[in-house]
Amino acid sequence: MKNNVFLAKKLSYMGNQAMINEKEIARRLEEGQISLPPAIFQVSDRETDIGVGRVDAIIWISWGEQREEFAVEFKAMWTPKIIREAMYQVKAAAQNMRLNPMIIVPYLNEERLRELEREGVSGVDLCGNGLAIVPDKLFILRTGNPNRYPSSAPIKNIYRRNTSMVGRVFLVRSKFNQVSEVLDEVNQRNLFADWAKQPISLSTISKALKGLEQDLIVAREGAAARLLQSEKLLDKLVENYAAPKVVEIVNWKLPMSLGEEERKEVLAEAFSSRIPAVVTGARSVSRYAVMQAGETLSIYCPDPKGWLSKLPGASAERFPTLSIIQTEDAPVYFDARQDEGMVWASPLQTYLELMAGDKRDQETAIQVRDLILRQLGEDRP
Repeated sequence: MKNNVFLAKKLSYMGNQAMINEKEIARRLEEGQISLPPAIFQVSDRETDIGVGRVDAIIWISWGEQREEFAVEFKAMWTPKIIREAMYQVKAAAQNMRLNPMIIVPYLNEERLRELEREGVSGVDLCGNGLAIVPDKLFILRTGNPNRYPSSAPIKNIYRRNTSMVGRVFLVRSKFNQVSEVLDEVNQRNLFADWAKQPISLSTISKALKGLEQDLIVAREGAAARLLQSEKLLDKLVENYAAPKVVEIVNWKLPMSLGEEERKEVLAEAFSSRIPAVVTGARSVSRYAVMQAGETLSIYCPDPKGWLSKLPGASAERFPTLSIIQTEDAPVYFDARQDEGMVWASPLQTYLELMAGDKRDQETAIQVRDLILRQLGEDRP
């Protein structure tokens, strides 16, 4: 019984956390639940609709014997795009009203607070983080409190698994005139799509584009979309990268009697099979950077036994020539590069795998990152 009561209280608390809207922010401000010590907030009775522009509230901020008046904008969401729009909106309104600008949202991380600081706009969240600025008079900065309202963000993780292919495609082509072009480009570069009959859907493309736009990584102009921040996109993909789900690993040894040219021929024939297969990023690194790879060739494939069926040799756990990793995770096959009869992982997949590795791998990854950005620069008009 005690556990049930505790669970009910916990679920009630979680429900309250998820129901943050602008009215709730206003209520908390009115009741004195929002502050930034040692400053004290007090709602002003001054009219909020003055001249050009309207703000959600006007407040006094007091510290010691001094106090200043602020024009405040509330937002229930806190994506980079929404915060930037609110910042510019309240800044213009506050200038017209001859007040200091401020935004209040459920959560502000350090990156958003630094952006507010650069623009001279104060910001406070509901988690205890905030920034209060009055030029030459006041500067308060508090960071580090965790986000207590994660359920308020409607956008799922667009930088992981299949949805990540939408972001990935902007790192090989930086501009699209139509959403349908993004769809076509993603599916054309996805080796796994034809074999599995699972092309990415238009709705997934649209959701991912919305998320990329909210994170200020992609700009939308009507139906067109173009990449804004390539390095930020790379960082997001690294931060959210998940290794492919592996069903099994089949180790295979080619006959010792095969010469180098014969070995290339049999591998080229296998890679020309209808079954998709691509050398892993970790083993593709020599295509894009200076790094010596191991002797065993690791390959992603959804059907190892089918792919190996026409290859000479036999299964072998000791000193295998090939290590076939069975996975149906589409991103590892995305934008694969064919060369000399082999199919290699894309520079981006290689980069992500290296960044998930040890210190030596991460140092080599810098070379691949530079290559991605350089080739992307060449792609731009």
